[in-house]
Amino acid sequence: MKTISRFALLALVASLAACSVLESDKIDYKSAGKAPTLEVPPDLTQLSRENRYALPGGAVTANAYQAGIASAPGLPTAVSAIGDVRMERAGSQRWIVVNRPPEQLWETVRDFWQESGFLLTTDQRNLGIMETDWAENRAKLPQDVIRGALGKLVDSVYSTGELDRFRTRLERTTNGTEIFVSHRGMEEVYNTARKDQTIWQPRPTDPELETEFLRRLMVKLGVSQEQSKILASTSAPAQTARVATVAGQPVVQVNENFERAWRRVGLALDRTGFTVEDRDRSAGTYFVRYVAPNPDKKEPGFFSKLFTFGGSGKTDAPLKYRIMVKGQGETSTVAVLNESGAPETSANAQRIVQVIADDLK
Repeated sequence: MKTISRFALLALVASLAACSVLESDKIDYKSAGKAPTLEVPPDLTQLSRENRYALPGGAVTANAYQAGIASAPGLPTAVSAIGDVRMERAGSQRWIVVNRPPEQLWETVRDFWQESGFLLTTDQRNLGIMETDWAENRAKLPQDVIRGALGKLVDSVYSTGELDRFRTRLERTTNGTEIFVSHRGMEEVYNTARKDQTIWQPRPTDPELETEFLRRLMVKLGVSQEQSKILASTSAPAQTARVATVAGQPVVQVNENFERAWRRVGLALDRTGFTVEDRDRSAGTYFVRYVAPNPDKKEPGFFSKLFTFGGSGKTDAPLKYRIMVKGQGETSTVAVLNESGAPETSANAQRIVQVIADDLK
């Protein structure tokens, strides 16, 4: 009996992929690495033992987790609740509100991600932050007879070409906890005309994937499957965010009050790869910096290109900014300040407000 090479097997599976049914409605993640040491310092990323998964990672977000930030009641939002758990939505963003303190939720949320097939590269209870490693959704592989028969052997030679990681942020409120989940994705693409080399590059955030994990987390917190689907499907009024210029400075104008804008800008920063070093909610300020996600690659990543002066691809030092949210009635303005707190009017500021505006839509 002839031995089928891994390459022949890969070609066979690929040829059948076109006629296979993709189980896109299922989630079956497999971590790309092995369990790292937790409590990772903000600027360090865990190195994968497989070169295939040596991807640029997002820096750790810091927040005022223990500050006891108050959540104003009666906000105009689409809210559905079952027991002490409810889901809120604004545009493409959703988050969970639970009437329990973070201390009662931390272990449950940690178990949830591990049970979902992820390892945690960041587990900082004092900051209210968890972040998974890069993992592949194996449910996107062709579900056919051959894969079912060969099982793990096919999995070892076939890949979806996509990886995902998730950041979870728990924020204390006067009545409990708000839980935010943000997604970051990468995809493998050819970078030569001969298609003999590939690189990993960022792919767009997937709000539907964020919502699905929030829904599953709600089940972990005691909501039934049927109830969680009802909560996750609740619609919300369309929100408007637009870029404008005020006194020569680029800003984002949002048709929401400060409370709502503050939450949504924080989630947008998590989604788009900023590092939030600190924040002062009373002043409406996020203190952020940008760390190049792809320092060892000759080909700069998307975010590296976005924030590199002159397009040289060099990011010798992090760029520090302040993102200020200022509310006036039912509208808010988001502006970029430099490290010293002066209004920023550079091309970088224009790019930053555009990124935030696009995520708030």
